[in-house]
Amino acid sequence: MCPASKSKHIPRATIQRLAIYLQVLDALDNENVEVISSERLAAACDVNPSQIRKDLAYFGEFGVRGVGYNVPKLIQSIKESLGTDRIWRVALIGVGNLGRSLLRYQGFLKRGFQIVAAFDCDPFKIGDTVAGLEVMCPRRMKEHVRDLHIEIGIITTPAERAQRAANHLIEADIRCILNFAAARIQVPEHIYVEYVDFFHHMYALTFKYCIGEAQRAEKTPSS
Repeated sequence: MCPASKSKHIPRATIQRLAIYLQVLDALDNENVEVISSERLAAACDVNPSQIRKDLAYFGEFGVRGVGYNVPKLIQSIKESLGTDRIWRVALIGVGNLGRSLLRYQGFLKRGFQIVAAFDCDPFKIGDTVAGLEVMCPRRMKEHVRDLHIEIGIITTPAERAQRAANHLIEADIRCILNFAAARIQVPEHIYVEYVDFFHHMYALTFKYCIGEAQRAEKTPSS
């Protein structure tokens, strides 16, 4: 089920950290770890224990004082909070190199997402089969979205085609869009959009590096 309405004012940073907690907890669960302390979980997630407790407190009471968190139960609780305790059906539009890689990626289903349709406007790609899915023309998207009960769209087109791809998704009544294209898209207010821009992370890395080098230089005694 989706998060309760009381969760709508939760900070975006908290939601992002919940995804990190879930990633770490999944790895612990795979190692058959049943209980973990807030201190150990915090260290693995690179946050402080009070931050974890604060983030989780938005959604209820978790853990036992002096014992810690039950890993499988906390995983389930976070999935319920994020709305990923069920399978979300996804359409991908733009079957280039990135699109093909995402179609072949095996991790989506484990996280609660299943790509069930692929679209591309290139006539030379339409009819191809990638990861068991036939590439279809976006003009047929509306009927397939309805028949396949698709709720999320992923855009992996070139930047200049991103808006057209978004328009196809919106016309098909898709309300959640993940945009990998290097372009901002215009959507109605009721459409939810998230952007994946690798350069944001590259810029953050170069900034951290420059700051770190400057700090080290200040600490290094001059000869």
